[in-house]
Amino acid sequence: MVQFSRRRLFQRAGVTTIAATGIAGCLGRGDGLLDALTVAYVPIYPNMQHYVMEQEGYYDDIPAGVTIERFSSGPSVVTAFASGDVDAALFGITPAMVLVDKGTDAGILAANSRNGFKIMGTTELAELYEQEGPAIFERFKQEHGRKIRFGAPPDGSVPDIALRYWIQEDLNVGEMETAINKSKVPPAKAVQMIQSGDIDATIIQEPFATIIGQDDGFDELIWSGNLLENHPVTVLFANQQVIDHSEVSQSLVEQHTAATEFTAESSDVAASHAASVIGSGVSEDLATAAMDSQASDFLSDPHAITDQAATMGEFVANVGNIEEPIATENLFAFDPYDAIQE
Repeated sequence: MVQFSRRRLFQRAGVTTIAATGIAGCLGRGDGLLDALTVAYVPIYPNMQHYVMEQEGYYDDIPAGVTIERFSSGPSVVTAFASGDVDAALFGITPAMVLVDKGTDAGILAANSRNGFKIMGTTELAELYEQEGPAIFERFKQEHGRKIRFGAPPDGSVPDIALRYWIQEDLNVGEMETAINKSKVPPAKAVQMIQSGDIDATIIQEPFATIIGQDDGFDELIWSGNLLENHPVTVLFANQQVIDHSEVSQSLVEQHTAATEFTAESSDVAASHAASVIGSGVSEDLATAAMDSQASDFLSDPHAITDQAATMGEFVANVGNIEEPIATENLFAFDPYDAIQE
């Protein structure tokens, strides 16, 4: 019998197997044990805890072998999670809602980030919003003969829901589709498109909001924390087998909480970790500068996001991505977090 210490086994692009601990024989599940789990992540700044956990070795302290898989988008994680290829994931709360709505036995263990978007536009648009408020859309149309062109992620995504809430509930100017022309634009591409004049505005997360804000031609219209206070962005989501294995689930949440504390205490180092893992043009300097943004709000407590998760669930249902809003007790798994508070 060979026993492995908790150490990194090997790394390769896209897939990283991190630890095997106290395991006799091969990794896997059997006899009700959970010897290994696959953790998926989408490489976006709001998943800060993952970068800290990976780079600081926090995954090594989880009493199961952890394999990390990188996915390009929330929908791709949904597919992998639904097929059983992924046990836990750090991604947007709306994909988590979709999975629970489709009957996946899983729940949110921890929050990752909240209040994570800024609505950015040309300086002309920002000034118009300051002058006109809710009348910005009609005034722009009168002056330009067209609607404001917004670039934003797909319908039902977290930023899409925040944008709908701003237009339909906060400004109360009717359905989003009647107020603006929205095109599907991923966050990284939105920077180029707004700078080239292909779109007038976007709702965007860090560190891309910081890039746009550094350009004198653009300004912030509103921060999402001011229109839907404490709304969730990304979460740590796990299947029922992980949730039921109290030692693993509590350890996962404990390391997540440690990563949140590390980010608060050593934000420059955390930013460096994020830049090293995300890549895609996110430099260390940019990631560090984005730490000062209002839209960089990292936490672990799942109780802190339940109220606005319910509000967002109603919009996700209205878009048609889920059948109906999901009850808090069906979307969240609080026990692991509550257990480590005792």
